[in-house]
Amino acid sequence: MPAKAAATAEVTPEATTVPAAVPSRSYIWDKLHSLSGIVPIGAFLAEHFWSNSYALVSIDRYNQASYDLQTIPWRVPVEALLIWLPILYHGFYGVYIWSKGESNLSRYGYGANWMYALQRWTGLIAFVFIGWHVYVERFMTQGRSTYFDVATTMANPLYLSFYVIGILAVSFHFGNGLWQFANKWGLVVGRDAQRKAAWITGAIGVLFAVVGLLIIFGFVFQWRPFQFYAQ
Repeated sequence: MPAKAAATAEVTPEATTVPAAVPSRSYIWDKLHSLSGIVPIGAFLAEHFWSNSYALVSIDRYNQASYDLQTIPWRVPVEALLIWLPILYHGFYGVYIWSKGESNLSRYGYGANWMYALQRWTGLIAFVFIGWHVYVERFMTQGRSTYFDVATTMANPLYLSFYVIGILAVSFHFGNGLWQFANKWGLVVGRDAQRKAAWITGAIGVLFAVVGLLIIFGFVFQWRPFQFYAQ
């Protein structure tokens, strides 16, 4: 038998069968990682900024909002399931992705590469900041943080600097993460839709940064522009 015919004869039907596509584990973990950044972490971040905004109203309103959160039923299980575990998963898996990724920022200064690099570094900063913030405000105060506790922390220049850097990192990471989530989950298709989504999610990130910085300045300078709400 000629060599060509022999080679053809050796190809079995099983060898030509294409297996059905099965999502890889990394694909599923990546999707869950992206989702956890929005729900519940993103929702928690929005609520956290909202409740802390009472510092711009009055000391009593802030302490009342803090007390209301401290006295919710089943507080520890709720925090563990909806806050601590998602943050730990998102953070540690994000560090894993960060360690495996490669950036060509040094060779190509394109905007996408800058955003990729900033997303990785702000994610790392945000993870450290959130962990430190939870430890200081949740565990060091036995979960009974007050306006005075936060204001005392802000009086330390090092803590204040870390808060400012942390808020900016968290806001950027969340805003850019929203855009990545919309792309990964197929919510925006096409270059035009992606460009519009980038403007919207970027505006959300800027909004979070502005609100977070205003809250910090409220504590530092005893500034309460919405005090008339309490009158």
